[in-house]
Amino acid sequence: MDFNNFTLAVDGDGIALLTWDMPDRSMNVFTEEVMDEIEAALDSLVADEAVKGIVFTSGKAGSFTGGADLKMLGRMLGDYRKLEASDPHAAMTQLFDRCGRMGALWRRIETCGKPVVTAIDGTCMGGGFELALACHGRVATPRAKMGLPEVKVGIFPGAGGTQRIARMLDAQAALQFLLKGEAIGAEKALAMKLIDKVAAPEELVETAKAMLKAGIPAVKPWDQKGYKLPSGPVYSAAGAQLWPAVSSLYRKETQDNYPGARAIVKCVYEGLLLPIDLGLKVEQRYFASVLRSTEAAMMIRSLFVSMQELGKGARRPHGIADRQPKRIAVIGAGFMGAGIAYVSAMAGIEVLLVDRDMAAAEKGKAHSASLMADRVKKGRAKEADAEALLSRITPADGYDGLADVDLVVEAVFEDRKVKADVIAAAAAAMKPGAIFASNTSTLPITGLAESFPEATRFIGIHFFSPVDRMMLVEVILGEKTGDEALATALDFVRAIRKTPIVVDDTRGFFANRCVLRYMSEAYDMVVEGVPPAMIENAARMAGMPVGPLALNDEVAIDLSRRIMQATMADLGEAAVDKRHFDLVNRLVDAGRLGRKAGKGFYDYPAKPAKKHLWPGLKELYPQQNAEDVDVKELQQRFLVTMALEAARTMAEGVVTDPREADVGSILGFGYAPYTGGALSYIDGMGVKAFVALCETLEKRHGERFAPIPLLHEMASAGQTFYGRFRPARQAEAA
Repeated sequence: MDFNNFTLAVDGDGIALLTWDMPDRSMNVFTEEVMDEIEAALDSLVADEAVKGIVFTSGKAGSFTGGADLKMLGRMLGDYRKLEASDPHAAMTQLFDRCGRMGALWRRIETCGKPVVTAIDGTCMGGGFELALACHGRVATPRAKMGLPEVKVGIFPGAGGTQRIARMLDAQAALQFLLKGEAIGAEKALAMKLIDKVAAPEELVETAKAMLKAGIPAVKPWDQKGYKLPSGPVYSAAGAQLWPAVSSLYRKETQDNYPGARAIVKCVYEGLLLPIDLGLKVEQRYFASVLRSTEAAMMIRSLFVSMQELGKGARRPHGIADRQPKRIAVIGAGFMGAGIAYVSAMAGIEVLLVDRDMAAAEKGKAHSASLMADRVKKGRAKEADAEALLSRITPADGYDGLADVDLVVEAVFEDRKVKADVIAAAAAAMKPGAIFASNTSTLPITGLAESFPEATRFIGIHFFSPVDRMMLVEVILGEKTGDEALATALDFVRAIRKTPIVVDDTRGFFANRCVLRYMSEAYDMVVEGVPPAMIENAARMAGMPVGPLALNDEVAIDLSRRIMQATMADLGEAAVDKRHFDLVNRLVDAGRLGRKAGKGFYDYPAKPAKKHLWPGLKELYPQQNAEDVDVKELQQRFLVTMALEAARTMAEGVVTDPREADVGSILGFGYAPYTGGALSYIDGMGVKAFVALCETLEKRHGERFAPIPLLHEMASAGQTFYGRFRPARQAEAA
């Protein structure tokens, strides 16, 4: 039997080894062809009486599968949309059947009558883990990572995942596993009884074969008479306690914004009332429904397709050889610089960490030691890993070592003169051709580049805090930044496993421009007398991870005042709303600087007490009656003001690729992920509908909501952002 993606061998004991190794791919993924070949192999092996059992494994070391090719889902939806226009019933039938293809195949493996064991090395996600769950046994290596992450991209495990997990774990644990979408290691999977054994990579296949030789049932527990659910029946005293609480917690955590998460709860609840085959049918129906949702389409595009494309260098200039730096220097060992040094060393890059004296530089290195100690304590790293990482960071109090580095990242205090002095001194010590990058959140790169002798080698790399946790990096182009500098910056960002977006030089770049609109809208609401709790709750209901007042406390309210002062100094007093300036002045003058001061918009009492909104805040302005406030409109105001700012950045050419605006808005400031990002929020509802919403808000709240000319033009032409501003590589290919 000939396969493109598999090899098949049967040993003398009658055990078949089916090895998955897709050509020209670094990781196996499920495609239509792969499923066809699995089905053909299964037909052959089940029919062959000499075959006593089957081991399913991967030929790629360190990886079993990343799951389904989500582009395949895109093709399914595309076919559905085409047919829907002429025959809606046939379109829905076709989509439903295709959504059930993988689940039906896994169910066939489960009931084929011969025992099947999955041997997992490394990554095993999504449909691959659903395959493993359908097999009669599972062996994994210590480095295996398994999970069902579909909920994070707007869908849910639709090939049996909700039904098998809910029959292997108690309902509460199953829901947590499914709704979090997190990967787990082999030891935890073993403890949860989601796998049966852990074996070293070199012993993996033999361990799987040994399981088959020892004899394992070819029938799953739920297909056997007398099977009982781990949590007992849904309609029971225990169920009566669990399910109302599930409903409440689900809404608290998701605000019911995610159709995929909602479907998980429904699938588990309804599926556990039924035999497994009917439960799988329920899951299939919900999957077909969720797949057609706007949220799923936008989240898949932004959080899977676009993020992968940007992470792989979609904006990288053509024709330039790999510029990934082997050794860098970070100037400034404060919180940001120390974080940059840590993520660089974590990626295997040698780091020279420079500060004004050795004490400051050593303190910066100690930040990495603290982070690694925490990882070791939690079992995420070994002592040897910590020692190796720290050996890659060399503290220094001078610029002598800059002659040996490929990239210098400056992360000193956000002051033009301080940065200019550092840039000039570093330039004198750097080797020819090395690239200089400034980590700045507000200062224009073009102006900073004036202190560097060769502006083509100068670029901005804006990290977000805390560096070790925030995935986004803004790569900022000055007027004269060259392709070599851009390629180096993107290769560096890829090496440290962050997602880059490329933006043009402007005040606030992209992310800060948008997030400042979020906080500014909250200032308006405070001044209007909207009860502060409603402001925070409405933002979270809209899908934001943190309320704007809490976010401002984290950023620091005195920093907000400095930004306003700098804006007025550069652009005139009219550039800042006087009411906003008055509000932050009142707080700063009262010593309410934010979390760092223990008080801001919130009060931060000593633990174990929790933070709470400052009662005096509502006394600053006359309060509206809460019953008269339109909460839905508050949500719209937050999402619309940020989306409008994102649209302005596109109109101004600050951002040129809609993927970067969407991914940047989600990773940079948590723009409601279910929308797919700030521009997808507009495209999702339609530009014409968005313009109408802006005009309604403009009439009620002022000209800041006025739709920009670009939006009027797009609405008249029936355009979308992804249609008008085609992603870079797609446009080149056209």
